[in-house]
Amino acid sequence: MERRGAAAGGDVCMCQTVFPAHANHRGELSAGQLLKWMDAAACLAAEKHAGVSCVTASMDDIQFEEAARVGQIITIKAKVNRAFKTSMEVGIKVTVQDVLTDVEKIVSVAYATYVAKPVGAGKIELEPVKLLSTDDHLEHTLAIERRRIRLGYEQVFQNLMQESNKEGTFEEEDAVSTDLTHVQSIELVQPPHANHHGNTFGGQIMAWMETVASISASRLCHSYPVLKSVNMFKFWGPSVVGDRLVFKAIVNNTFQTSVEVGVRVEAYNCEEWIKDRARHINSAFLIFNSVNDKGELLTFPRIKPTTKDGMRRYLGAIARRRIRLARKCMLSAKEKPSDPWERSNQAYVSYSNIAALTHLAAKPAWEITGTLDDIKIWTHEEGDVLSLKVEMQVKIPSHLAFSLLSDFTFRQQWDKHFLTCEVLQAVNEDEKIYYVTSPPMTGHKPRDFVILVSQRQPCKPSEPYTVAVKSVTLTSMPPSPEYCRSEILCAGFQIYSDSNSSCTVCYFNKVTSGVMPYLAANLTGSSKSIEDTALECIKFLELKGSKY
Repeated sequence: MERRGAAAGGDVCMCQTVFPAHANHRGELSAGQLLKWMDAAACLAAEKHAGVSCVTASMDDIQFEEAARVGQIITIKAKVNRAFKTSMEVGIKVTVQDVLTDVEKIVSVAYATYVAKPVGAGKIELEPVKLLSTDDHLEHTLAIERRRIRLGYEQVFQNLMQESNKEGTFEEEDAVSTDLTHVQSIELVQPPHANHHGNTFGGQIMAWMETVASISASRLCHSYPVLKSVNMFKFWGPSVVGDRLVFKAIVNNTFQTSVEVGVRVEAYNCEEWIKDRARHINSAFLIFNSVNDKGELLTFPRIKPTTKDGMRRYLGAIARRRIRLARKCMLSAKEKPSDPWERSNQAYVSYSNIAALTHLAAKPAWEITGTLDDIKIWTHEEGDVLSLKVEMQVKIPSHLAFSLLSDFTFRQQWDKHFLTCEVLQAVNEDEKIYYVTSPPMTGHKPRDFVILVSQRQPCKPSEPYTVAVKSVTLTSMPPSPEYCRSEILCAGFQIYSDSNSSCTVCYFNKVTSGVMPYLAANLTGSSKSIEDTALECIKFLELKGSKY
């Protein structure tokens, strides 16, 4: 197996001026053209790292936040975040700049997966990406979490579909049929549509898909639809110069001001074309809005499925929307999620849990505020947010510290702030939900928490073990009048191996009102609660570790 790759990874920046030929009737950059540019930049980044030709395997959900207009400048930055043997995750950031005002806005942030194409019959194993900055380390760590979401997506979707099938049949007055929204288009792949190996550019296929989906949506809204997001492009197989590509689009469902259009792409070579033997090479689901001349969102009519396949697509659109809304809620830190812990949320809650702790740990300018033997206390201020870091030197192997700290039923043995702790739900081997109670502070009720604990083992020795903690909502565990329901925004441990018999344990906490009194007392010197708890933690770990 040949190992290939530039150690520093791929990093590509492309700038394009939006000309009338790139724009739609409103003078805005066509989404299809933008998808072609994004794929080209990402492919160049992948090939820069791999040193060989690469092909698009998939592109994660894409959200379009801003529109670029004729005369403005589009900048596309693509970077390989992590290499997984023969595939890579490439991060893509698109911004638009107005040349007159010099104002720059984010158009989209996306993640794509590319596969290195071997030369001849041999296999290629990619070199790891060399991490040069804090952002490189962050994206490298979170790439693993995003990969978990990709791999688990189909199972989450199937679970939601099973739930939808139990809810009964569709009944709604004034709903319209989607039969008229069926659109079919054929494209012949010519040399300008392909790379130097003759494979069709993924971005070109995405652009054709956007065109046919837009026509389908327009037949329902009788207006000009605007692409707002794409639910993961996944390439099931290649197509080459000379292939005939058949694009089939139809509206799956509508949601007041948005519509989902499903597109299936089939490929035929000359022989397959004559025998009508199609190769399914791609499917995707595109979400459109429609606006009037004033830029106001238009409402789409409700649709009714008229066939068994139509009902499948109708329910599938609902399941994908639930996943999409869960992701938007969990990955946006603008609001606390109101949905309970359910199948559509799980992957994104876990991701946001690990991501929040990883981002907190990577922040610069932590200030040391106290030391005691093997303990250091740090604080970090950012606006009105205060965070705490406690660093402890522990004389046991890192894997043992991880095992003991990730099981929160042990927490009462060293942390006096934990009165009781019970497992409510073992989501999987890496995630558990706990119910925790804490003793009352003077003049207040005792507090309780419902928390998710996510644990991750390192993929290589230089990475830490991670135990991330955040509050979640469970409908089966509502607030009780006996307790003051409190919240953990972001907390947890990172554990680094120092040697075969010692490690560094770092505890982080984004301070909430419940923690503030303890921290304030520590900072003013009137209490040693944090140091005392850290000493008890070290004592517990070393005592337990000595028995293994």
